[in-house]
Amino acid sequence: MWMRYLLAAFVLTMLSQPSFADPLSYEGISGPGVGKHIVFLAGDHEYRSEETLPALARILAVHHGFKCTVLFTLDPQTGEIDPAANNMPGTSALDSADLAVFFLRFKDFPAEQMQPIVDYLDRAGPVVGMRTATHAFKIAPDSEFVRYDWQYKGDDYKLGFGRQVLGESWAGHYGTNHVMSTRLILVPEAESHPILRGVEQPWVHAGGYWTDPMPDSTILALAQPLNGMTADSPVAEDKAPCPGAWIRHYHGKDGSEGRVFTTTYGASEDIVNLDYRRLLINACFWAAGLEDAITPDLNVDFVGAFQPAPFRFEGHRRGVKPSDLADLNSPIMTTTKPTEAVPTN
Repeated sequence: MWMRYLLAAFVLTMLSQPSFADPLSYEGISGPGVGKHIVFLAGDHEYRSEETLPALARILAVHHGFKCTVLFTLDPQTGEIDPAANNMPGTSALDSADLAVFFLRFKDFPAEQMQPIVDYLDRAGPVVGMRTATHAFKIAPDSEFVRYDWQYKGDDYKLGFGRQVLGESWAGHYGTNHVMSTRLILVPEAESHPILRGVEQPWVHAGGYWTDPMPDSTILALAQPLNGMTADSPVAEDKAPCPGAWIRHYHGKDGSEGRVFTTTYGASEDIVNLDYRRLLINACFWAAGLEDAITPDLNVDFVGAFQPAPFRFEGHRRGVKPSDLADLNSPIMTTTKPTEAVPTN
């Protein structure tokens, strides 16, 4: 079994794209995901989506056979990962995607990068949305893509991508982030859902978001804010639980229907928790139409060292390019890179 893993790692590494000009790609060789393509879009300012998404991609490729393409927002001058950038090369990968995983915040991409996202949504491609994806886009009022803005006022697409696709836009924090963590409580009526197979008691570092998902959503887990940053912290008695994970369907341009899983958590420190990581992997299987392959003991082990930076604004590892993550033995992320901007003088 170990030799098989090493062979898979070698093949995956050879298939990874070495140049920062190209998307990061991991392609599995065996498992239920063979023949399925997942595209991950990482670009938020605080929660380290540039760590969460490649870690999930490696799990899904190595252990389960998916082809996984990971897109990052990049500094256009250096090719380095920059969570704040409005530049995401490679969105044309969505043309062949069977699932798109969104973890963006307040993006306004140029037309040639935004159009493939719109085309994917127009065909109702399956979507997994994480944390800040509820407010993935903050788009100029004169843009042809303004309807995807998180505050869009028009009745034709009210509150944009977040509300119309994921089921909720951003309604604000619920409790104090970085001081209060969150326990996810499985909804008893949903415990038989495939996404919850093997999931027992998820706990995450990230603080609460208040949510009131679209009425056509099925709530899988409620989010209970805690007074503290450990799993056994006491419940915040003044904060009733609200939805923290749900599913729904949305409609494409021709009326076709696409599966959606949304969670308002997913910081890189969150996925250290086994139950929460399993929830996300199961959700990707379900959204891709592979719910029959979900088992309670599905392999969700990290591939390579996972070394998340504490989530905060301006806290990303500096000087990292997507190609630095191509080798499956490379850590996510290296601790040799600073999380503070290096002075230029």
